[in-house]
Amino acid sequence: MLLAREDAIVLAVNRLLAEKGFDLMTVDEVATEVGIAKASLYKHFSSKEDLAAAAMVRILRLAQDFLATLPAKAKPLAQLEAVARWMLEVHLAGEMPILPSQNSSLRANLMGNKDYLNRLMAVSDHIGNWIEAAQKDGSLNPKIPALVVLYTLYARACDPVPGFLKAGGTHSDAEIVDLVMATCFNGLKA
Repeated sequence: MLLAREDAIVLAVNRLLAEKGFDLMTVDEVATEVGIAKASLYKHFSSKEDLAAAAMVRILRLAQDFLATLPAKAKPLAQLEAVARWMLEVHLAGEMPILPSQNSSLRANLMGNKDYLNRLMAVSDHIGNWIEAAQKDGSLNPKIPALVVLYTLYARACDPVPGFLKAGGTHSDAEIVDLVMATCFNGLKA
């Protein structure tokens, strides 16, 4: 029962972070969304930062699960494209938590969360290996530092363009993913 409640809390946090972002989400909203008292919520998570960390651990767990489904023998660029496509699809489905990059209390909390750090490092190493292999085989520009490529891929998870296009109503989610993928991997040149 306790784990089921925690799962419900994390799912609510995840949805609210995807919809509103960290700064606008409140603990009161999370409690209301789950249907519990705020005091009960604090029995599971001691702060708003802990709630956000739990949502990030969840998405990193999902990312690890997704990475494990990719065929090991696929070309590195195909792996990277699959990861970027997955991030965009999760983002468009409203399931990607959006966190500010400059909130020091949240950053400190995340840097102190071993589960988050371990999962982030595992996902980053996995993707980083594909980046280096794709640069080595010439399918990615080797002059761009691998870390820049990694951050560019991570940025697709919180890219505002898919949301703008979705709100415009002229493209399906699949078309939006294809368009953003084209700009990410093929650039804007003719």
